Amino acid sequence: MPRINREWLDEILIIDGGSTDGTIEYAESQGFSVYRQKEKGLIAAYREGIQVSKGDAFIIFTPDGNMLPEKLPELTAKMKEGYDVVIVSRYKDGAKSEDDSIVSGFGNWMFTTLVNVLFKANYTDVLGAYRAYRKDIFQKASIKVNQRPVETRICIRAKKLGLKVAEIPGDEPKRLGGKSYRSIIKNGFNELFIIIEEFFGIPSKYVDKILKF
Repeated sequence: MPRINREWLDEILIIDGGSTDGTIEYAESQGFSVYRQKEKGLIAAYREGIQVSKGDAFIIFTPDGNMLPEKLPELTAKMKEGYDVVIVSRYKDGAKSEDDSIVSGFGNWMFTTLVNVLFKANYTDVLGAYRAYRKDIFQKASIKVNQRPVETRICIRAKKLGLKVAEIPGDEPKRLGGKSYRSIIKNGFNELFIIIEEFFGIPSKYVDKILKF
């Protein structure tokens, strides 16, 4: 947070999912706006954060050190060129992820390649979460924010609808601390089912049942 220049953005909103380690108190002492989300989970944080944010565009930024704040000015500048989505790609023009394992690195490559081949796209990173979005992107693309994985689905539907998407290169450092609770296997199946659903036009309600199972 100290590395973020507040002049880069019109609004900085901290979405808190129930932390008990002093995060809220620290953020408020630094003058940041804090919103305590009503439901648990990352997708709830996205959904509720979008609803209470004031701008016509927003940037997803996680505080674990994986995202470089120095890319924020470049992201906002690119959005001002008229794009609907701008992705900070971990694999474009020599950018790299220091947080990838062999398995996650292969998964990122595989799912990005699948999307490119099946939907005639040209992405380098469909899974990366560091992005800027127009606020109406979910309405344009008929996206429900509670449908994971949001990032891959938006990449696919943006291509289908001819929306303007750009990528800029950006390294992904190792996380500062804590641990990720996401299952690589479960996430991999989620990604695969979403790509299959979008390619064959399977109604979401059936895929949602499979993912819950």
